[in-house]
Amino acid sequence: MKQNNQKKATPRKENQKFQINIHMILLAAIVLIAGFSAYRLYQWNKGVPSDYDPDYQTTAFDTEAMDNIIPLAPDKLEGHEDDGVTTILCLGDDPFSLERGEGGLSEQIAAKTGASVYNGSFTGTTIAAQFEDYNDGYILDAFSFSYIAQSLVSGNFDLMKTAASYSYDESFPENTAMLESLDMNTVDLLCIMYDASDYINKRPCDDPNDPYAIITYTGALRAGITAIQEAYPHIRIVVMSHTFCHNINEDGNFENGDRVDLGHGTLSHYLQKELDAASECGVSFIDNFYGSVNEDNYLDYMTDYIHLNDAGRELVASRFVQCIFPKLNTQQE
Repeated sequence: MKQNNQKKATPRKENQKFQINIHMILLAAIVLIAGFSAYRLYQWNKGVPSDYDPDYQTTAFDTEAMDNIIPLAPDKLEGHEDDGVTTILCLGDDPFSLERGEGGLSEQIAAKTGASVYNGSFTGTTIAAQFEDYNDGYILDAFSFSYIAQSLVSGNFDLMKTAASYSYDESFPENTAMLESLDMNTVDLLCIMYDASDYINKRPCDDPNDPYAIITYTGALRAGITAIQEAYPHIRIVVMSHTFCHNINEDGNFENGDRVDLGHGTLSHYLQKELDAASECGVSFIDNFYGSVNEDNYLDYMTDYIHLNDAGRELVASRFVQCIFPKLNTQQE
């Protein structure tokens, strides 16, 4: 009997030893989990060091270009015979007109696209007309955008030719003659770009009672674009916005165009209105105000308070190709 009791005691000791080991393992696991959780909580409370300096000041800001690229609807090409040549007509003022050599904006567009480009721009003009009815005392109205559009649509250039004969700028009669002789049926793309001259000349942005008023910035743009679309539906239209500029006040000092309201809004207000009008007309819009020459880089791309230099024109031409001819832009890269 005594031997049997000794034999039964041995398994009890082994089982007790095994149970103790399990308890130790569970206890160790709990300690590890608790320790890891405490460490993570400590790290979370500690946070990540910030580079923020409350004393740092900057006038720079992050912006995104407000481009709105709209392809021409295929049905607009019905009945139109393609001559196999990409033809672009440029209308506007100083960005196109002040330089007509290799560094010119239209010339650079031609070089980058391989297209046949016509420059129908007039220095010192605006999108909006100064007077509701044409006044012989202000001949520049005959070369504002809506008047040019009407001449292209009607084929009647008498008003432009008469006004050009009074201009001291030799390019006015030359450009008028070019536009009169141009067959608009061969034009594939119309590129419109005016600088901030409408802002500088205090042209109203719009007339709530008349969205097509030609004495307003967006009214003249709508009127001209709509007239061309109705007469030549096959032409794809691209509006390129103004760039950044300064206003020169009565004391001869520069004023930031995006901070000074001359009566009808700041430059960014004109930009938004132009984008709205282009979108309503269903045409492409390229934002040069935020996307090209802006408040941060204008010293590198402008000759003065408003006019582009060669580098500025090259930048704007590159943006045009990037937005409208992306495949060509990829090949050049």
